Amino acid sequence: MRALYSVNCLFTGLYELLAALPSQLQPHVSRPEDSTFLQDMFGERSLQSLVKVKKKKKKKKKSLPLKSPVQSLLSVHDTVAQKNYDPELPPLPDDIDDDEDSVKIIRLVKNKEPLGATIRRDEQTGAILVARIMRGGAADRSGLIHVGDELKEVNGIPVADKKPEEIIRILAQSQGAITFKVVPTIKEETPSKEPQMFVKALFDYDPKEDKAIPCKEAGLAFKKGSILQIMSQDDATWWQAKHQGDANPRAGLIPSKQFQERRFALRRPAATLQSQRASSRRSSGFRRSFRLSRRDKKTNKSMYECKKSDMYDMADVPTYEEVAKYQRESKAKHRLVVLVGPTGVGLNELKKKLLIADPRHFSVTIPHTSRAKKGQESDGVEYHFISKHLFETDIHNNKFIEHGEYKGNYYGTSLDSIRSILSKGKVCLLDVQPHTIKHLRTAEFKPYVVFVKPPTIERLRETRKNAEIFSAKDDKGSAKPFTEEDFQEMIKAGQVMESQYGHLFEKVIVNDDLSAAFGELYQALRKVENEAHWVPVSWTHS
Repeated sequence: MRALYSVNCLFTGLYELLAALPSQLQPHVSRPEDSTFLQDMFGERSLQSLVKVKKKKKKKKKSLPLKSPVQSLLSVHDTVAQKNYDPELPPLPDDIDDDEDSVKIIRLVKNKEPLGATIRRDEQTGAILVARIMRGGAADRSGLIHVGDELKEVNGIPVADKKPEEIIRILAQSQGAITFKVVPTIKEETPSKEPQMFVKALFDYDPKEDKAIPCKEAGLAFKKGSILQIMSQDDATWWQAKHQGDANPRAGLIPSKQFQERRFALRRPAATLQSQRASSRRSSGFRRSFRLSRRDKKTNKSMYECKKSDMYDMADVPTYEEVAKYQRESKAKHRLVVLVGPTGVGLNELKKKLLIADPRHFSVTIPHTSRAKKGQESDGVEYHFISKHLFETDIHNNKFIEHGEYKGNYYGTSLDSIRSILSKGKVCLLDVQPHTIKHLRTAEFKPYVVFVKPPTIERLRETRKNAEIFSAKDDKGSAKPFTEEDFQEMIKAGQVMESQYGHLFEKVIVNDDLSAAFGELYQALRKVENEAHWVPVSWTHS
Protein backbone atom coordinates (compact mmCIF):
# COMPACT_ATOMS: atom_id res chain seq x y z
CA MET A 1 0.00 0.00 0.00
CA ARG A 2 2.87 2.37 0.81
CA ALA A 3 4.40 1.82 -2.64
CA LEU A 4 1.09 2.52 -4.33
CA TYR A 5 0.69 5.68 -2.25
CA SER A 6 4.15 6.79 -3.30
CA VAL A 7 3.33 6.29 -7.00
CA ASN A 8 0.10 8.28 -6.65
CA CYS A 9 1.94 11.07 -4.91
CA LEU A 10 4.55 11.05 -7.66
CA PHE A 11 1.94 11.55 -10.39
CA THR A 12 -0.01 14.09 -8.37
CA GLY A 13 3.20 16.02 -7.99
CA LEU A 14 3.86 15.69 -11.71
CA TYR A 15 0.47 17.22 -12.52
CA GLU A 16 1.15 20.11 -10.09
CA LEU A 17 4.54 20.61 -11.75
CA LEU A 18 2.96 20.78 -15.20
CA ALA A 19 0.35 23.25 -13.96
CA ALA A 20 3.11 25.47 -12.57
CA LEU A 21 5.20 25.42 -15.77
CA PRO A 22 3.49 28.42 -17.45
CA SER A 23 4.48 30.77 -14.64
CA GLN A 24 8.02 29.39 -14.66
CA LEU A 25 8.34 29.96 -18.41
CA GLN A 26 6.66 33.38 -18.37
CA PRO A 27 9.93 35.42 -18.33
CA HIS A 28 11.07 33.62 -21.50
CA VAL A 29 7.88 34.25 -23.49
CA SER A 30 7.79 37.36 -25.65
CA ARG A 31 4.39 37.19 -27.46
CA PRO A 32 1.05 37.36 -25.59
CA GLU A 33 -0.44 34.59 -27.75
CA ASP A 34 2.38 32.23 -26.73
CA SER A 35 1.66 32.93 -23.10
CA THR A 36 -2.03 32.20 -23.61
CA PHE A 37 -1.21 28.94 -25.41
CA LEU A 38 1.04 27.71 -22.58
CA GLN A 39 -1.49 28.68 -19.94
CA ASP A 40 -4.31 26.83 -21.72
CA MET A 41 -2.24 23.73 -22.53
CA PHE A 42 -0.60 23.12 -19.15
CA GLY A 43 -3.63 24.22 -17.16
CA GLU A 44 -5.96 21.79 -18.96
CA ARG A 45 -7.37 19.16 -16.59
CA SER A 46 -7.51 16.59 -19.37
CA LEU A 47 -3.70 16.55 -19.27
CA GLN A 48 -4.03 14.30 -16.23
CA SER A 49 -5.30 11.60 -18.61
CA LEU A 50 -1.88 11.63 -20.21
CA VAL A 51 -0.32 11.22 -16.79
CA LYS A 52 -2.52 8.18 -16.15
CA VAL A 53 -1.31 6.61 -19.36
CA LYS A 54 2.23 7.25 -18.23
CA LYS A 55 1.39 5.61 -14.92
CA LYS A 56 0.45 2.37 -16.69
CA LYS A 57 3.68 2.40 -18.67
CA LYS A 58 5.65 2.83 -15.49
CA LYS A 59 4.72 -0.71 -14.50
CA LYS A 60 6.73 -1.96 -17.50
CA LYS A 61 9.54 0.55 -17.35
CA LYS A 62 11.01 1.44 -13.97
CA SER A 63 12.51 4.76 -14.95
CA LEU A 64 11.54 7.34 -17.54
CA PRO A 65 12.63 10.99 -17.88
CA LEU A 66 10.10 13.43 -16.42
CA LYS A 67 10.21 15.62 -19.51
CA SER A 68 9.02 12.83 -21.82
CA PRO A 69 5.23 13.47 -21.51
CA VAL A 70 5.73 17.20 -22.10
CA GLN A 71 7.96 16.61 -25.10
CA SER A 72 5.48 14.11 -26.56
CA LEU A 73 2.59 16.53 -26.11
CA LEU A 74 4.48 19.39 -27.75
CA SER A 75 5.57 17.09 -30.58
CA VAL A 76 1.96 16.06 -31.29
CA HIS A 77 0.85 19.70 -31.23
CA ASP A 78 3.56 20.72 -33.72
CA THR A 79 2.70 17.83 -36.05
CA VAL A 80 -1.02 18.71 -36.09
CA ALA A 81 -0.39 22.44 -36.47
CA GLN A 82 1.93 21.96 -39.44
CA LYS A 83 -0.29 19.47 -41.29
CA ASN A 84 -2.06 20.80 -44.40
CA TYR A 85 -5.69 19.70 -44.54
CA ASP A 86 -6.62 21.48 -47.76
CA PRO A 87 -7.56 19.19 -50.69
CA GLU A 88 -4.77 18.56 -53.16
CA LEU A 89 -5.85 20.12 -56.44
CA PRO A 90 -4.26 19.46 -59.81
CA PRO A 91 -2.39 22.37 -61.39
CA LEU A 92 -4.36 24.84 -63.49
CA PRO A 93 -4.27 24.22 -67.25
CA ASP A 94 -1.43 26.10 -68.96
CA ASP A 95 -3.04 26.25 -72.39
CA ILE A 96 -5.35 29.18 -71.63
CA ASP A 97 -5.58 31.71 -74.41
CA ASP A 98 -4.28 35.05 -73.15
CA ASP A 99 -6.81 36.87 -75.32
CA GLU A 100 -9.69 35.10 -73.56
CA ASP A 101 -9.65 37.45 -70.58
CA SER A 102 -13.38 36.91 -70.07
CA VAL A 103 -12.97 33.17 -69.51
CA LYS A 104 -12.99 31.88 -65.92
CA ILE A 105 -11.31 28.69 -64.79
CA ILE A 106 -13.19 27.35 -61.76
CA ARG A 107 -12.16 24.37 -59.68
CA LEU A 108 -14.58 22.84 -57.20
CA VAL A 109 -14.16 19.89 -54.88
CA LYS A 110 -17.22 17.65 -55.20
CA ASN A 111 -17.88 14.70 -52.93
CA LYS A 112 -20.90 12.45 -53.11
CA GLU A 113 -23.36 15.34 -52.98
CA PRO A 114 -24.76 16.73 -56.27
CA LEU A 115 -23.05 19.78 -57.72
CA GLY A 116 -26.24 21.76 -57.17
CA ALA A 117 -26.62 23.31 -60.64
CA THR A 118 -28.60 22.53 -63.78
CA ILE A 119 -27.80 23.44 -67.37
CA ARG A 120 -29.67 24.10 -70.61
CA ARG A 121 -28.89 24.75 -74.26
CA ASP A 122 -29.69 28.20 -75.60
CA GLU A 123 -32.07 27.68 -78.53
CA GLN A 124 -30.68 30.61 -80.49
CA THR A 125 -26.91 30.39 -79.93
CA GLY A 126 -26.59 26.69 -79.06
CA ALA A 127 -24.44 27.59 -76.04
CA ILE A 128 -24.58 25.48 -72.86
CA LEU A 129 -25.71 27.79 -70.07
CA VAL A 130 -26.11 27.41 -66.32
CA ALA A 131 -29.90 27.31 -65.91
CA ARG A 132 -30.17 27.47 -62.12
CA ILE A 133 -28.05 27.28 -58.98
CA MET A 134 -29.53 25.24 -56.16
CA ARG A 135 -29.57 27.15 -52.89
CA GLY A 136 -27.12 25.70 -50.39
CA GLY A 137 -25.51 23.32 -52.90
CA ALA A 138 -21.79 23.02 -53.70
CA ALA A 139 -21.98 25.49 -56.59
CA ASP A 140 -23.95 28.00 -54.50
CA ARG A 141 -21.56 27.75 -51.55
CA SER A 142 -18.56 28.36 -53.82
CA GLY A 143 -19.98 31.65 -55.08
CA LEU A 144 -18.05 31.11 -58.34
CA ILE A 145 -20.76 29.85 -60.70
CA HIS A 146 -23.80 31.95 -61.59
CA VAL A 147 -27.00 31.57 -63.57
CA GLY A 148 -26.34 32.51 -67.18
CA ASP A 149 -22.65 31.52 -67.22
CA GLU A 150 -21.69 29.76 -70.47
CA LEU A 151 -20.03 26.40 -69.93
CA LYS A 152 -17.11 25.71 -72.29
CA GLU A 153 -15.28 22.71 -70.78
CA VAL A 154 -15.60 20.20 -67.95
CA ASN A 155 -12.32 18.63 -66.82
CA GLY A 156 -10.76 19.67 -70.12
CA ILE A 157 -13.58 18.11 -72.19
CA PRO A 158 -15.27 20.57 -74.61
CA VAL A 159 -19.05 20.54 -74.16
CA ALA A 160 -20.19 22.56 -77.17
CA ASP A 161 -21.12 19.43 -79.15
CA LYS A 162 -22.65 17.53 -76.23
CA LYS A 163 -26.24 17.30 -75.08
CA PRO A 164 -27.10 18.62 -71.60
CA GLU A 165 -27.92 15.04 -70.53
CA GLU A 166 -24.41 13.89 -71.45
CA ILE A 167 -22.83 16.75 -69.49
CA ILE A 168 -24.99 15.97 -66.48
CA ARG A 169 -23.77 12.35 -66.57
CA ILE A 170 -20.16 13.54 -66.67
CA LEU A 171 -20.76 15.72 -63.63
CA ALA A 172 -22.66 13.02 -61.77
CA GLN A 173 -19.84 10.51 -62.28
CA SER A 174 -17.08 12.95 -61.33
CA GLN A 175 -15.65 12.91 -57.83
CA GLY A 176 -13.06 15.09 -56.16
CA ALA A 177 -11.82 18.15 -58.06
CA ILE A 178 -13.83 19.27 -61.10
CA THR A 179 -12.48 21.99 -63.38
CA PHE A 180 -14.87 24.23 -65.31
CA LYS A 181 -14.06 26.64 -68.07
CA VAL A 182 -16.85 29.20 -68.29
CA VAL A 183 -17.63 32.54 -69.86
CA PRO A 184 -19.19 34.62 -67.06
CA THR A 185 -22.58 36.19 -67.57
CA ILE A 186 -22.69 39.97 -67.77
CA LYS A 187 -25.66 40.10 -65.41
CA GLU A 188 -24.67 40.48 -61.79
CA GLU A 189 -26.70 38.61 -59.21
CA THR A 190 -27.52 40.35 -55.95
CA PRO A 191 -27.33 38.10 -52.90
CA SER A 192 -30.72 37.49 -51.35
CA LYS A 193 -31.66 36.58 -47.81
CA GLU A 194 -32.97 33.10 -47.07
CA PRO A 195 -36.74 33.32 -47.60
CA GLN A 196 -39.16 32.45 -44.84
CA MET A 197 -41.99 31.05 -46.94
CA PHE A 198 -43.30 27.66 -45.89
CA VAL A 199 -45.84 25.46 -47.64
CA LYS A 200 -47.63 22.26 -46.77
CA ALA A 201 -47.45 19.67 -49.53
CA LEU A 202 -50.88 18.33 -50.48
CA PHE A 203 -49.59 15.47 -52.66
CA ASP A 204 -46.76 12.91 -52.79
CA TYR A 205 -43.81 13.61 -55.07
CA ASP A 206 -40.87 11.48 -56.21
CA PRO A 207 -38.47 13.17 -58.67
CA LYS A 208 -37.23 9.76 -59.86
CA GLU A 209 -40.67 9.16 -61.39
CA ASP A 210 -40.98 12.64 -62.92
CA LYS A 211 -40.05 12.66 -66.61
CA ALA A 212 -40.33 16.45 -66.82
CA ILE A 213 -37.78 17.38 -64.17
CA PRO A 214 -34.56 18.79 -65.73
CA CYS A 215 -32.30 16.82 -63.35
CA LYS A 216 -33.61 13.91 -61.26
CA GLU A 217 -30.60 14.04 -58.94
CA ALA A 218 -31.47 17.65 -58.07
CA GLY A 219 -35.09 16.83 -57.18
CA LEU A 220 -36.55 16.83 -53.67
CA ALA A 221 -38.90 14.01 -52.71
CA PHE A 222 -41.72 14.62 -50.22
CA LYS A 223 -44.95 13.14 -48.91
CA LYS A 224 -48.42 14.60 -48.48
CA GLY A 225 -48.37 16.72 -45.33
CA SER A 226 -44.64 17.57 -45.52
CA ILE A 227 -43.70 21.12 -44.55
CA LEU A 228 -41.35 22.63 -47.14
CA GLN A 229 -39.35 25.84 -46.99
CA ILE A 230 -39.41 27.52 -50.39
CA MET A 231 -35.92 28.83 -51.15
CA SER A 232 -36.49 30.22 -54.65
CA GLN A 233 -39.41 30.88 -57.00
CA ASP A 234 -37.30 32.49 -59.73
CA ASP A 235 -38.22 29.69 -62.14
CA ALA A 236 -41.93 29.63 -62.98
CA THR A 237 -41.83 25.86 -63.53
CA TRP A 238 -39.40 24.54 -60.91
CA TRP A 239 -39.15 25.93 -57.41
CA GLN A 240 -36.27 25.28 -55.03
CA ALA A 241 -37.15 23.97 -51.58
CA LYS A 242 -35.92 22.01 -48.60
CA HIS A 243 -37.66 20.17 -45.79
CA GLN A 244 -38.48 22.40 -42.83
CA GLY A 245 -36.01 21.82 -40.02
CA ASP A 246 -33.53 19.96 -42.22
CA ALA A 247 -29.97 20.84 -41.17
CA ASN A 248 -28.74 20.25 -44.73
CA PRO A 249 -28.70 23.69 -46.38
CA ARG A 250 -28.92 22.28 -49.92
CA ALA A 251 -32.22 22.92 -51.71
CA GLY A 252 -33.86 20.62 -54.23
CA LEU A 253 -36.16 21.07 -57.21
CA ILE A 254 -39.92 20.67 -56.84
CA PRO A 255 -42.65 21.44 -59.39
CA SER A 256 -44.08 24.92 -58.96
CA LYS A 257 -47.69 25.36 -57.88
CA GLN A 258 -48.79 26.55 -61.32
CA PHE A 259 -46.98 23.74 -63.14
CA GLN A 260 -48.34 21.05 -60.84
CA GLU A 261 -51.88 22.40 -61.08
CA ARG A 262 -51.71 22.16 -64.87
CA ARG A 263 -50.43 18.60 -64.68
CA PHE A 264 -53.13 17.54 -62.22
CA ALA A 265 -55.80 19.16 -64.35
CA LEU A 266 -54.65 17.11 -67.36
CA ARG A 267 -54.66 13.90 -65.33
CA ARG A 268 -58.11 14.51 -63.86
CA PRO A 269 -60.54 15.66 -66.59
CA ALA A 270 -63.96 17.07 -65.73
CA ALA A 271 -65.71 13.79 -66.46
CA THR A 272 -63.56 12.02 -63.89
CA LEU A 273 -64.32 14.65 -61.25
CA GLN A 274 -68.06 14.34 -61.88
CA SER A 275 -67.80 10.57 -61.60
CA GLN A 276 -65.92 10.86 -58.30
CA ARG A 277 -68.46 13.31 -56.88
CA ALA A 278 -71.29 10.99 -57.85
CA SER A 279 -69.46 8.08 -56.27
CA SER A 280 -68.93 10.10 -53.09
CA ARG A 281 -72.62 10.98 -52.85
CA ARG A 282 -73.64 7.37 -53.42
CA SER A 283 -71.31 5.85 -50.86
CA SER A 284 -70.98 8.41 -48.07
CA GLY A 285 -74.55 8.21 -46.74
CA PHE A 286 -76.30 10.86 -44.65
CA ARG A 287 -75.24 12.54 -41.43
CA ARG A 288 -76.49 10.49 -38.51
CA SER A 289 -76.59 13.63 -36.35
CA PHE A 290 -79.74 14.46 -38.36
CA ARG A 291 -81.13 11.03 -37.41
CA LEU A 292 -81.63 9.89 -40.97
CA SER A 293 -81.34 6.35 -42.21
CA ARG A 294 -79.39 5.05 -45.20
CA ARG A 295 -82.65 3.45 -46.35
CA ASP A 296 -84.35 6.87 -46.47
CA LYS A 297 -81.64 8.07 -48.83
CA LYS A 298 -83.08 5.97 -51.62
CA THR A 299 -86.43 7.76 -51.49
CA ASN A 300 -85.27 11.30 -50.79
CA LYS A 301 -82.12 12.12 -52.76
CA SER A 302 -82.17 15.84 -51.94
CA MET A 303 -81.95 15.29 -48.17
CA TYR A 304 -78.32 16.36 -47.78
CA GLU A 305 -77.07 19.60 -49.29
CA CYS A 306 -74.16 21.91 -48.68
CA LYS A 307 -74.66 25.68 -48.74
CA LYS A 308 -72.57 25.82 -51.93
CA SER A 309 -72.15 23.49 -54.85
CA ASP A 310 -69.70 20.59 -55.10
CA MET A 311 -68.07 22.33 -58.06
CA TYR A 312 -66.83 25.07 -55.74
CA ASP A 313 -65.39 22.48 -53.37
CA MET A 314 -63.49 20.65 -56.09
CA ALA A 315 -62.39 23.73 -58.00
CA ASP A 316 -58.92 24.03 -56.45
CA VAL A 317 -56.43 21.33 -57.33
CA PRO A 318 -54.45 20.30 -54.24
CA THR A 319 -50.76 21.19 -54.67
CA TYR A 320 -49.29 23.40 -51.94
CA GLU A 321 -50.77 25.57 -49.21
CA GLU A 322 -48.76 28.37 -47.65
CA VAL A 323 -48.59 27.82 -43.89
CA ALA A 324 -47.25 29.41 -40.72
CA LYS A 325 -46.77 28.29 -37.13
CA TYR A 326 -49.76 28.95 -34.87
CA GLN A 327 -50.25 28.36 -31.16
CA ARG A 328 -53.47 29.26 -29.41
CA GLU A 329 -53.12 31.84 -26.67
CA SER A 330 -54.56 30.92 -23.30
CA LYS A 331 -57.58 33.24 -23.55
CA ALA A 332 -58.24 32.74 -27.27
CA LYS A 333 -61.13 30.67 -28.60
CA HIS A 334 -60.50 27.00 -29.18
CA ARG A 335 -60.12 25.62 -32.68
CA LEU A 336 -63.19 23.90 -34.09
CA VAL A 337 -62.76 20.11 -34.07
CA VAL A 338 -64.22 18.49 -37.18
CA LEU A 339 -64.66 14.72 -37.37
CA VAL A 340 -65.26 13.06 -40.72
CA GLY A 341 -65.69 9.43 -41.67
CA PRO A 342 -68.09 7.00 -43.35
CA THR A 343 -71.37 5.95 -41.77
CA GLY A 344 -70.90 3.33 -39.06
CA VAL A 345 -67.21 4.07 -38.43
CA GLY A 346 -67.89 5.37 -34.91
CA LEU A 347 -68.02 9.18 -35.06
CA ASN A 348 -70.93 9.44 -32.62
CA GLU A 349 -69.31 6.99 -30.21
CA LEU A 350 -66.08 9.01 -30.15
CA LYS A 351 -67.98 12.26 -29.57
CA LYS A 352 -69.91 10.68 -26.69
CA LYS A 353 -66.72 9.45 -25.03
CA LEU A 354 -65.20 12.94 -25.26
CA LEU A 355 -68.33 14.50 -23.74
CA ILE A 356 -68.34 11.96 -20.90
CA ALA A 357 -64.60 12.40 -20.28
CA ASP A 358 -64.84 16.20 -19.90
CA PRO A 359 -68.37 17.63 -20.31
CA ARG A 360 -67.28 21.12 -19.21
CA HIS A 361 -64.59 21.26 -21.89
CA PHE A 362 -66.25 19.61 -24.92
CA SER A 363 -69.66 20.32 -26.42
CA VAL A 364 -71.67 19.53 -29.56
CA THR A 365 -74.01 21.65 -31.66
CA ILE A 366 -77.78 21.37 -31.45
CA PRO A 367 -79.35 21.12 -34.92
CA HIS A 368 -82.21 23.28 -36.19
CA THR A 369 -85.45 21.89 -37.59
CA SER A 370 -88.68 23.25 -39.01
CA ARG A 371 -90.84 20.37 -37.74
CA ALA A 372 -93.06 20.68 -34.70
CA LYS A 373 -92.00 19.52 -31.24
CA LYS A 374 -93.00 16.00 -30.20
CA GLY A 375 -93.86 14.64 -26.77
CA GLN A 376 -91.46 15.85 -24.09
CA GLU A 377 -89.06 17.58 -26.47
CA SER A 378 -87.75 21.00 -25.42
CA ASP A 379 -86.51 23.82 -27.60
CA GLY A 380 -82.72 24.04 -27.49
CA VAL A 381 -82.32 20.48 -26.15
CA GLU A 382 -83.10 18.02 -28.91
CA TYR A 383 -83.42 20.72 -31.60
CA HIS A 384 -83.80 24.41 -32.11
CA PHE A 385 -87.38 24.55 -33.40
CA ILE A 386 -88.04 27.34 -35.91
CA SER A 387 -90.68 27.96 -38.60
CA LYS A 388 -90.25 26.71 -42.14
CA HIS A 389 -90.32 30.28 -43.44
CA LEU A 390 -87.54 31.37 -41.05
CA PHE A 391 -85.52 28.27 -41.94
CA GLU A 392 -85.76 29.09 -45.66
CA THR A 393 -84.75 32.70 -44.96
CA ASP A 394 -81.68 31.47 -43.04
CA ILE A 395 -80.80 29.16 -45.93
CA HIS A 396 -80.99 32.09 -48.32
CA ASN A 397 -78.71 34.11 -46.02
CA ASN A 398 -76.14 31.27 -45.84
CA LYS A 399 -76.56 30.79 -42.10
CA PHE A 400 -76.28 27.00 -42.30
CA ILE A 401 -73.07 25.11 -42.82
CA GLU A 402 -75.24 22.20 -43.98
CA HIS A 403 -78.95 21.54 -44.29
CA GLY A 404 -81.40 19.07 -45.77
CA GLU A 405 -85.07 18.25 -46.14
CA TYR A 406 -86.81 15.10 -44.92
CA LYS A 407 -90.54 14.38 -45.15
CA GLY A 408 -91.26 18.05 -45.81
CA ASN A 409 -89.23 19.32 -42.84
CA TYR A 410 -85.86 21.03 -42.81
CA TYR A 411 -82.90 19.98 -40.67
CA GLY A 412 -79.54 21.71 -40.45
CA THR A 413 -76.51 22.87 -38.47
CA SER A 414 -76.14 26.63 -38.22
CA LEU A 415 -72.91 28.58 -38.08
CA ASP A 416 -74.25 30.48 -35.07
CA SER A 417 -74.59 27.24 -33.09
CA ILE A 418 -70.85 26.66 -33.60
CA ARG A 419 -70.04 30.25 -32.61
CA SER A 420 -72.16 29.93 -29.47
CA ILE A 421 -70.11 27.00 -28.16
CA LEU A 422 -66.74 28.56 -29.01
CA SER A 423 -67.71 31.85 -27.35
CA LYS A 424 -68.22 29.96 -24.06
CA GLY A 425 -64.60 28.82 -24.09
CA LYS A 426 -65.48 25.24 -25.01
CA VAL A 427 -64.23 22.92 -27.74
CA CYS A 428 -66.93 22.40 -30.36
CA LEU A 429 -67.13 18.87 -31.76
CA LEU A 430 -68.71 18.69 -35.20
CA ASP A 431 -69.09 15.82 -37.65
CA VAL A 432 -69.85 16.75 -41.25
CA GLN A 433 -69.61 15.42 -44.77
CA PRO A 434 -66.06 16.02 -46.05
CA HIS A 435 -67.01 18.43 -48.85
CA THR A 436 -68.30 20.79 -46.14
CA ILE A 437 -64.83 21.16 -44.61
CA LYS A 438 -63.69 23.77 -47.09
CA HIS A 439 -66.40 26.21 -46.02
CA LEU A 440 -65.29 25.87 -42.40
CA ARG A 441 -61.61 26.44 -43.16
CA THR A 442 -61.56 30.09 -42.12
CA ALA A 443 -59.51 32.18 -39.71
CA GLU A 444 -62.62 32.37 -37.49
CA PHE A 445 -62.95 28.62 -36.89
CA LYS A 446 -59.39 27.34 -37.62
CA PRO A 447 -60.75 23.77 -37.86
CA TYR A 448 -58.67 20.79 -36.81
CA VAL A 449 -59.88 18.02 -39.11
CA VAL A 450 -59.71 14.39 -37.97
CA PHE A 451 -60.51 11.58 -40.39
CA VAL A 452 -61.78 8.45 -38.64
CA LYS A 453 -60.84 5.61 -40.94
CA PRO A 454 -62.37 2.14 -40.89
CA PRO A 455 -60.04 -0.83 -40.30
CA THR A 456 -59.82 -3.87 -42.57
CA ILE A 457 -63.04 -5.66 -43.39
CA GLU A 458 -61.85 -8.66 -41.33
CA ARG A 459 -61.47 -6.39 -38.30
CA LEU A 460 -64.90 -4.83 -38.97
CA ARG A 461 -66.53 -8.26 -38.90
CA GLU A 462 -64.79 -9.00 -35.62
CA THR A 463 -65.41 -5.71 -33.78
CA ARG A 464 -68.93 -4.98 -35.08
CA LYS A 465 -70.21 -8.54 -34.67
CA ASN A 466 -72.64 -7.56 -31.89
CA ALA A 467 -72.97 -3.87 -32.80
CA GLU A 468 -75.83 -2.11 -34.57
CA ILE A 469 -76.04 0.59 -37.20
CA PHE A 470 -78.55 3.44 -37.15
CA SER A 471 -81.35 2.76 -39.62
CA ALA A 472 -84.74 4.33 -39.08
CA LYS A 473 -87.73 5.39 -41.10
CA ASP A 474 -88.55 8.26 -38.78
CA ASP A 475 -86.28 10.90 -37.32
CA LYS A 476 -86.17 9.26 -33.88
CA GLY A 477 -84.42 6.28 -35.32
CA SER A 478 -83.87 2.65 -34.53
CA ALA A 479 -80.96 0.28 -35.03
CA LYS A 480 -80.21 -2.91 -36.91
CA PRO A 481 -77.23 -5.29 -36.97
CA PHE A 482 -74.38 -4.58 -39.40
CA THR A 483 -74.46 -6.53 -42.65
CA GLU A 484 -71.68 -7.49 -45.03
CA GLU A 485 -73.02 -4.81 -47.37
CA ASP A 486 -72.58 -2.22 -44.60
CA PHE A 487 -68.93 -3.21 -44.18
CA GLN A 488 -68.25 -3.07 -47.91
CA GLU A 489 -69.91 0.33 -48.18
CA MET A 490 -67.96 1.67 -45.18
CA ILE A 491 -64.60 0.62 -46.67
CA LYS A 492 -65.47 2.06 -50.09
CA ALA A 493 -66.72 5.36 -48.64
CA GLY A 494 -63.58 5.72 -46.54
CA GLN A 495 -61.37 5.19 -49.59
CA VAL A 496 -63.27 7.81 -51.60
CA MET A 497 -63.08 10.33 -48.76
CA GLU A 498 -59.36 9.86 -48.25
CA SER A 499 -58.64 9.99 -51.98
CA GLN A 500 -60.57 13.20 -52.62
CA TYR A 501 -60.20 15.09 -49.36
CA GLY A 502 -57.12 13.60 -47.70
CA HIS A 503 -55.16 16.82 -48.19
CA LEU A 504 -57.55 18.51 -45.75
CA PHE A 505 -57.08 15.95 -42.96
CA GLU A 506 -54.64 16.90 -40.20
CA LYS A 507 -55.03 13.66 -38.29
CA VAL A 508 -56.03 10.15 -39.39
CA ILE A 509 -57.22 7.67 -36.76
CA VAL A 510 -58.06 4.08 -37.63
CA ASN A 511 -60.96 2.96 -35.46
CA ASP A 512 -59.70 -0.55 -35.00
CA ASP A 513 -60.54 -0.46 -31.29
CA LEU A 514 -62.86 2.21 -29.87
CA SER A 515 -60.94 2.69 -26.60
CA ALA A 516 -57.61 2.98 -28.39
CA ALA A 517 -59.07 5.34 -31.01
CA PHE A 518 -60.55 7.52 -28.26
CA GLY A 519 -57.21 7.68 -26.44
CA GLU A 520 -55.41 8.70 -29.64
CA LEU A 521 -58.03 11.34 -30.41
CA TYR A 522 -58.00 12.75 -26.87
CA GLN A 523 -54.19 13.11 -26.88
CA ALA A 524 -54.25 14.75 -30.32
CA LEU A 525 -56.79 17.34 -29.18
CA ARG A 526 -54.71 18.18 -26.12
CA LYS A 527 -51.69 18.79 -28.33
CA VAL A 528 -53.72 21.08 -30.58
CA GLU A 529 -54.59 23.20 -27.55
CA ASN A 530 -51.11 23.34 -26.02
CA GLU A 531 -48.60 23.07 -28.87
CA ALA A 532 -47.77 25.01 -32.03
CA HIS A 533 -49.08 23.65 -35.33
CA TRP A 534 -48.74 24.56 -39.00
CA VAL A 535 -51.90 26.23 -40.26
CA PRO A 536 -52.81 28.21 -43.42
CA VAL A 537 -50.93 31.48 -43.29
CA SER A 538 -54.18 33.47 -43.65
CA TRP A 539 -55.33 32.17 -40.26
CA THR A 540 -52.43 33.89 -38.50
CA HIS A 541 -53.08 37.32 -40.05
CA SER A 542 -56.54 37.81 -38.67
